[in-house]
Amino acid sequence: MSDKTLIRSSPSSKSTRLFIPDLVYFEPGALEYPKGKQFMDFVTARGIEYRMTTSHNRVTNLPGETENEKYRIAKRTLVVGVRKTLDFDQSKPSADYAIPISTGCMGHCHYCYLQTTLGSKPYIRVYVNTDEILAKAKEYIEQKAPEITTFEAACTSDPVGLEHITGSLAELIRFMADEPSGRLRFVTKFHHVDPLLGLKHNKHTRIRFSINSDYIIRQFEPATSRFHERIEAAAKIARAGYPLGFIIAPIIWYDGWEQGYAELLQSLANALPDDAAQGLTFEMIQHRFTKTAKTIIEKRYPKTKLEMDVAMRKQKWGKYGRYKYVYPDEQQTALRQFITERIFEYFPSAKIDYFT
Repeated sequence: MSDKTLIRSSPSSKSTRLFIPDLVYFEPGALEYPKGKQFMDFVTARGIEYRMTTSHNRVTNLPGETENEKYRIAKRTLVVGVRKTLDFDQSKPSADYAIPISTGCMGHCHYCYLQTTLGSKPYIRVYVNTDEILAKAKEYIEQKAPEITTFEAACTSDPVGLEHITGSLAELIRFMADEPSGRLRFVTKFHHVDPLLGLKHNKHTRIRFSINSDYIIRQFEPATSRFHERIEAAAKIARAGYPLGFIIAPIIWYDGWEQGYAELLQSLANALPDDAAQGLTFEMIQHRFTKTAKTIIEKRYPKTKLEMDVAMRKQKWGKYGRYKYVYPDEQQTALRQFITERIFEYFPSAKIDYFT
């Protein structure tokens, strides 16, 4: 079909490269775990600079002359540590609990909520005690069994972008495959899914891709996989038999948004195998921001074209005790209706989990 060229709209054929940190810190005790030794082998084999630190909170002497330079270096810095707090946070509406395997992201999405939640610590953290984390997940599953307990692995990170270093997602997928009452979910903006394709999963893991129009990805999502790369990776995941989902986020109102989102859904329909439509899920999240986020984003990305005019927005009280700014009702309705219609046009049996 000639329409399939839509998924190859990127002007460059170069693939988005795997993330390799420029600097790695090891916290106390990390090297006592097999995964910690694995990380050290990864670092030394590539000649990556590494340092020891008493705590990730003391990773404050990063190189860089300005605050923005330090921020960009921090996004290329990996901290290897032991997850001490094993109680899992709730993760509504995505899942019952967030399962902690990493924190922070190498992407530079202008709008990302991690800009504020990670504050002055935008470096990436990975945890070596996955056996202890999985044992805790087992406790949560048994407390609720035979009801299903769901776990979200990407609340504060993009673990697919780290999987070639950590292997942690593979551990979670194999673990959950053998849990009749356990389910795993995670979302990614990266296409590096090959290590996951041959794993035993028993359809207990739903892999979702964060997708958007080609314009939004190019303008506001630097250092992530391109439009066509994500869609092609989604097709791989579908052929591997995983339950598949998509998060269209953030949905942004811009000149040409109807064409952009229509092409997105048409590209998905062209790329996915026919049987992928069964059980397909969509989550839709409109763009929102807080005043704090606006200040941070404009400082870190001073040339951003991201619209954050509070006069053009509607205030909405957030669950963390601060106002966020969303689109007025008329725009929300137009976005929701248009994208919903396109979803059901191409995927009549799909389920839309929510629009928020």
